[in-house]
Amino acid sequence: MTNFSELPLSAQLKSNLAKNNFNEPTPIQSLAIEPALAGKDIVATAQTGTGKTLAFLLPTIQLLSTEPRQTGVRALILTPTRELALQINEALLMISRGTGIRAAVAVGGLNERSQLRDLRNGANILVATPGRLYDFMSRGLVNLTTVRMLILDESDRMLDMGFLPTIKRIIAAMPAERQTLLFSATLESSVKQLVETHVRNAVRIELGSISKPSEQVELHLYEVDQDRKFGLLEMMLREEQGSFLVFARTKHGADKLAKKLAQGGYKSAAIHGDRSQNQRIQALKGFQDGYYRVLVATDVAARGIHVEGISHVVNYDLPQVPEDFIHRVGRTGRAGAKGTASTFATRSERSEVGRIERTLSVKLKRREVSASIIAAPRRDSAPVIVLPHAQRPDQARNKSFRSFSSKGRRPVRRAV
Repeated sequence: MTNFSELPLSAQLKSNLAKNNFNEPTPIQSLAIEPALAGKDIVATAQTGTGKTLAFLLPTIQLLSTEPRQTGVRALILTPTRELALQINEALLMISRGTGIRAAVAVGGLNERSQLRDLRNGANILVATPGRLYDFMSRGLVNLTTVRMLILDESDRMLDMGFLPTIKRIIAAMPAERQTLLFSATLESSVKQLVETHVRNAVRIELGSISKPSEQVELHLYEVDQDRKFGLLEMMLREEQGSFLVFARTKHGADKLAKKLAQGGYKSAAIHGDRSQNQRIQALKGFQDGYYRVLVATDVAARGIHVEGISHVVNYDLPQVPEDFIHRVGRTGRAGAKGTASTFATRSERSEVGRIERTLSVKLKRREVSASIIAAPRRDSAPVIVLPHAQRPDQARNKSFRSFSSKGRRPVRRAV
């Protein structure tokens, strides 16, 4: 298949694809859509940014729109994070326009009353995170006995987050006779167990290496003292174009770095597990729309950030495990585009860098930088005490850092 027009899709679906400039399918879409339309189970592994969302949305919408109208949820899409669920729902609404398909979202951090209202108003497709969905189930607020299609998106991440027992309970509430589409960036042992137990005679699709970053991403390594990292990041921001996604190890570190960047004149926001859903949406939308040039995130947000056109990923702090390195750098170089991922490491972290390279079978290209360009902060000056004063209106309008912190609350400092 070289064009979506070749698929046995409804005229409305083809029209929606054309209006949104979807003409040529990506490899994962070419391989997954046709067997899914034929009713087969799918187990697909491919790197992030390859078009997996459309690969499961198109057959789901087509199959449901052509069957006799029935009440209840007919397709369930499970995904690990709120951000990803909301982005899937946006794509679903865009592609299903005019087909009669209704969707609902069940995620934590948003008003549950509106979510339940959408469910009761005849949603055919439910996009959910495991925790919120199981909460609804345990309170008798949602019925899954009518589900005929189950889509597990980013299965490895859901299991990494400890959702395996919850997912098993959710699956147990569905009919055994159903179609299952499982998509994952990796196929680790826990995912294999899920496949062996709940997927039947699946079509197996594997594209590229699923245990190393995309070849579209250049991997750079800078060995730099801890107190010179910020200077190096500032130098990159001055010399390179485009948006930067910067990964910090802790929530406090992410907030501190974003604030420091904003003080240096770079519009920045932070996103991590202590942010409310509305705060996350504001930060992510501002980054996606180009209002923020820099988004500082922790690993908890790595899988939820699906923004096209990120030029540069920076590992300001090393990831805690090598597998997180893949998920971080996978935010750039998406859908065939080029990207750059730079890793900052101190001399004492050489062994951790080596472990990442051995585990993922990659080689980070060592880059040298003049110490004079990224001089360490001066420590010989006396501390400056700033007395409180009234802020002028024009200063308030020009504030470029959004802390998104709850009013009146002290920040909680915890490691991710």
